[in-house]
Amino acid sequence: MEPTVEAQEKKSAFVAVLGRPSAGKSTLVNRFCGQKVAIVSPVPQTTRNAIRGIVNREEGQIVFVDTPGRHLSERKFNRRLMDVAGKALGQADLVLYVLDASRKAGAEEAAMAEELRNHAPVLVAAINKTDSPGADVEAAREFLRGKFPGLEDSRVFPLSALTGEGAGPLLARLFSLAPPGEAAYPADYYTDQDLPFRIAEIIREKAIHRLREELPHSLYVEVADAELREEGSLLWVRAFIITERESQKGMIVGKGGALIRSIRQAALEDLNRIFDWKIYLDLRVKAAKDWRHNDRLLRKLIDR
Repeated sequence: MEPTVEAQEKKSAFVAVLGRPSAGKSTLVNRFCGQKVAIVSPVPQTTRNAIRGIVNREEGQIVFVDTPGRHLSERKFNRRLMDVAGKALGQADLVLYVLDASRKAGAEEAAMAEELRNHAPVLVAAINKTDSPGADVEAAREFLRGKFPGLEDSRVFPLSALTGEGAGPLLARLFSLAPPGEAAYPADYYTDQDLPFRIAEIIREKAIHRLREELPHSLYVEVADAELREEGSLLWVRAFIITERESQKGMIVGKGGALIRSIRQAALEDLNRIFDWKIYLDLRVKAAKDWRHNDRLLRKLIDR
């Protein structure tokens, strides 16, 4: 007779989620968690931090650590992002390598695979975007065979993070591979992000979706104040979208303030879905010259 779930030893694992920029890592983590844990956009390297998404099931708990996409660059800002991914990789019990089936493997993919080579015994691969035009699952499988000769087919999962097709079997496999252990977080947690960070990320996502070219990379969001009012029913927030140059402020504000109003409204729609309070958002724009070269600020923003 098989032991009941209650009698079985609970599983617990930290899973580092790695891959190239825009491979769909954040979308997949959100899919697993059933909640918006990580912001998503088509702009590469939207993720700047190690974002933890927590999945609780009868078998135990898995903590997914979403990381910035692996990008070949010597810029200080990008090197910081790579340090975040490297740290998550070093602390993980399992590694989830996400590949984009709609893009050919190039130098960045090869570098990503080389970085993961020593972690092959604990690696599981997700071939994402199988529903995208031009997706070539077999080419992705062939790439994995070449880079990880010992990787079993039972650890390779074609899927669509966007629709959820194929995500269930992958999650089940990760739980089966997870070692026994105590849960790291309470059972009602789906992320450990603090309130100001979650608000700032939602605002940044909405700004990214409405801005073009390099501007999304030159901004961050600072929540200056967040306090409960009206006997705890209203969360009052003042936040700043901060860019590198004074000349960029007008691009974010837009003609007659139209763009920043659009960012504010879209952010409020998400925030009111996520939180139980009614949200009031006072959103402004200011400049912090060359902030991407400020080591102290980068530590504050990225090394969370």
